[in-house]
Amino acid sequence: MAPMGIRLSPLGVAVFCLLGLGVLYHLYSGFLAGRFSLFGLGGEPGGGAVGPAPAVDGGTVDLRELLAVSVLAAARGGEEVKRVRESNALHEKSKGKTREGADEKMTSGDVLSNRKMFYLLKTAFPSVQINTEEHVDAADQEVILWDHNIPDDILKEITTPKEVPAESVTVWIDPLDATQEYTEDLRKYVTTMVCVAVNGKPVLGVIHKPFSEYTAWAMVDGGSNVKARTSYNEKTPRIVVSRSHSGMVKQVALQTFGNQTTIIPAGGAGYKVLALLDVPDKSQEKADLYIHVTYIKKWDICAGNAILKALGGHMTTLNGEEISYTGSDGIEGGLLASIRMNHQALVRKLPDLEKIGHN
Repeated sequence: MAPMGIRLSPLGVAVFCLLGLGVLYHLYSGFLAGRFSLFGLGGEPGGGAVGPAPAVDGGTVDLRELLAVSVLAAARGGEEVKRVRESNALHEKSKGKTREGADEKMTSGDVLSNRKMFYLLKTAFPSVQINTEEHVDAADQEVILWDHNIPDDILKEITTPKEVPAESVTVWIDPLDATQEYTEDLRKYVTTMVCVAVNGKPVLGVIHKPFSEYTAWAMVDGGSNVKARTSYNEKTPRIVVSRSHSGMVKQVALQTFGNQTTIIPAGGAGYKVLALLDVPDKSQEKADLYIHVTYIKKWDICAGNAILKALGGHMTTLNGEEISYTGSDGIEGGLLASIRMNHQALVRKLPDLEKIGHN
């Protein structure tokens, strides 16, 4: 007999026990699932994944920290680029043909720089999307730890953290810009670049020149370590264009601005953007405009776009449209880059460049 003369019903005892088991299940099922997932026994596949992990709902990243890692990644990649070039062990091969029919080259410098840059950024910020020019092989993955040190020059310009949702961030990596020139040992054109876009808009840009060890960086509405020059020539500008993918830009530029216009053929989109700025590098040429009329990849231009935007400049398609850094990895509409000029007036002055660029 139960205490106080209460008689327990077998059915009641059974119901009570079932309720207790239900409570225990809900308390421990989440814990056990988390423990199993660590060993690859449930949830997402464990280990070996090359792509970025999905962002956690509500997770944020600090753009100031992401800028610090991006600067470090560009420098680390640059070390590989320089080492391979100086050892003359390029192991050059073709990835295929460009739309203009030229060989699209790849070297050991591209591959090794890409690995260093990708895995440094991925380890530091596993929840952000990373797009890179070169393929990342799962067999070559490595963990490259960041010490969470933010350089003094960044802290001086950007004094407080700037947090954004992780799922809104896309990182674009160019591990070796100007590969054609790299194989020809034209070192001044070579850069490594990192760009961060938030909701498709470029907000962080890093352009590193491995052979002069110069790095330009900027954050939109934050700060930068580079600035615009004091003056630019709009009437007879010096125009920097691609030396290998120029299309008809030289002829049209001369027709538009006159025969006194100077055309500067150059390699690498990063180099061309730096030509518009006040860069303390003796090997860097100076230009007033950057024009490109053929197809171009977003990892080539995103970093330069962010830097120009941070300094009050512009990079748009030839029709004056802003470039979105989501979706496909290239743009068809060519580009026009300027700073301290009436950009829309320049767009109106060059109405036929896009059409000619696709011929």
